[in-house]
Amino acid sequence: MILPMVGLKKFSWLVLGINLAVILWGAYVRASGSGAGCGSHWPLCNGQVLPQSPSIETLIELSHRVTSALALLSVVALLVWAFRAAPKGHPARLGAALSMVFMVTEAAVGAGLVLFRLVAHDASVARALFVGVHLCNTFLLLGAIALTAHWAGGGALLRPRGERLAAELAAGLVALLLVGASGAVAALGDTLFPATSLAHGLAQDASPTASFLVRLRILHPLVAVGAGLLLLYLGQRAVQARPTPAVKSWARRVTALVFLQWMVGVANVGLLAPLPLQMLHLLLADLVWVAAVLLFAVALAEEPAAARAAEGWAAAPV
Repeated sequence: MILPMVGLKKFSWLVLGINLAVILWGAYVRASGSGAGCGSHWPLCNGQVLPQSPSIETLIELSHRVTSALALLSVVALLVWAFRAAPKGHPARLGAALSMVFMVTEAAVGAGLVLFRLVAHDASVARALFVGVHLCNTFLLLGAIALTAHWAGGGALLRPRGERLAAELAAGLVALLLVGASGAVAALGDTLFPATSLAHGLAQDASPTASFLVRLRILHPLVAVGAGLLLLYLGQRAVQARPTPAVKSWARRVTALVFLQWMVGVANVGLLAPLPLQMLHLLLADLVWVAAVLLFAVALAEEPAAARAAEGWAAAPV
């Protein structure tokens, strides 16, 4: 059976939504201290498939593993659909394959956190490194899924129109990865060393005896402001280089999301990072990343999709 390409585009967006939901639930697992709910066992939970008389922490962690498994299956289905619906050489196949690669590494990093017991109240350097890598891999996974949807809808492959513009846009993505990694570390610090007031939080940041997780918190807003300003500049650069409706539309979305993210970030600091705001902050970070990836994709596209279709992209799968 030949699966339709239009269905692949819609399914790709659905897979993206599923993974966003799982990511937000993972943030709740971390913030609620439920990461050790299944002990140091993986993929089993406390050595069992279905734990007997589980605690609330076990139920939270187990539910995250179940939803993560569903997310994995959705990416597997995306890969199969892409290779059945798209012809050989179609960029949607590349996007789906990359999505599968990053989903596997996502599961591996998550398993490593559990197996090495870098959960619950662990405040080690190893855990900070793991959560930073985890967030970067999450961004790469979301970007690959979004590109799959973009390419399934007729988007062209990336073909840099100028070395300088391509380098600047690549720097923008690297900056976002740094923001994400620093944000993951800052969120971990907020969870393990919560402040009782804004003054208490500032005192924690300045204390020479505070955990490195606390002292690093100040870096995140600085990096976030710098990366946000860079994104605003790159949005205008992309529009100047290629003033198409798609580029202008994604540039506007990136701009709006950056400003909204800044506002939520300020509220997070002022309100001492309550869990709902932490999750909203993470969701916006994911959306800023996806919007930036798609902005750069349309800005660096080789040529209009119609030209690709004319060359045979719409041929039957082989």
